[in-house]
Amino acid sequence: MSALKKTVGFSIFFLLIAGIVSFSIKIRQDDKILSYTADLRKQDIGFYWKDDNGEILKSIQNLKSYLERKNRTLVFASNGGMYKKDNTPQGLFIQNQKELFSLDTKAGSGNFYLQPNGVFYVTNDKSAGISTTANFKNKNV
Repeated sequence: MSALKKTVGFSIFFLLIAGIVSFSIKIRQDDKILSYTADLRKQDIGFYWKDDNGEILKSIQNLKSYLERKNRTLVFASNGGMYKKDNTPQGLFIQNQKELFSLDTKAGSGNFYLQPNGVFYVTNDKSAGISTTANFKNKNV
């Protein structure tokens, strides 16, 4: 597994931006779109599925409480993935540089398999990217 792949974070559960530092939020009332820009040199992005006891977080409120117990501040969170019926991540999931679920390149029906689909990742040098699943696999990221 490449060093870059070890640092890739694909969100199956939540996107976390922790810490109170400079950021920008834009809200377009006409489209009801909220965008958030994180400065990865000053902020952390984390992906969470389970707490330290192995319990599935299941909600942003549970994530917020979990992080508060660790003296961390949740600044922005978003559902960032899809799940199977048993609440396990569908597709690639890497947390704390450990690949817990592999990249899913199978063909199938349902929303998860609509094309093009992709992978969000963060590298060791704190750069973020989005790649189609096919390009991500072929680059051996």
